[in-house]
Amino acid sequence: MIAKLKGKIEYLKDKYAVIDVNGVGYKVFVTDYTFGRLAGEEEVDLNIYTHVREDMLALYGFLDMEEKEMFELLISISGIGPKAALGILSIADPKTIRTAIANEDSSVLTRVSGVGKKTAERVILELKNKVINLSEDEKEMATADSEALEALIALGYSVVEARETLKTIPSDVKSVEEKIKLALKSLGKK
Repeated sequence: MIAKLKGKIEYLKDKYAVIDVNGVGYKVFVTDYTFGRLAGEEEVDLNIYTHVREDMLALYGFLDMEEKEMFELLISISGIGPKAALGILSIADPKTIRTAIANEDSSVLTRVSGVGKKTAERVILELKNKVINLSEDEKEMATADSEALEALIALGYSVVEARETLKTIPSDVKSVEEKIKLALKSLGKK
């Protein structure tokens, strides 16, 4: 099993990257967030999930272990394959997904193409006891971040821009409206 790849980015295309490791090119599928973070970079160090089926071997890459662990949890659910799991991780970070599961909020999961209400409810049911318990403040913060992220994307900003900007907002800012206002102010300076 391949667990980690460190090498030169040969090229990025349609949700995957080709990573050259000592002359061997590996095609690695990535989330939109990771894809955006890799743009403009020459070298990369990715945590890899190796997906093996009888007719295919595919690599999925993540910049941090938290994303990889959430990916592994998601694909452990019947009906959620690697592409759907990548889709879920492209629209929400792991903390937001954990919060949605803890709050039994299927709307975060159903925003992904191919994930219907029944599948989202199955994910919540099967992962509810597996996700780390978050404090009430963390749940509120993740929910506000998710709503602010959704608003910024609707305004035309990329997932990467929106997530990176929301990370810079002080943790004492709790309201969605204030988060959006500060994010827009920050994005306007760039």
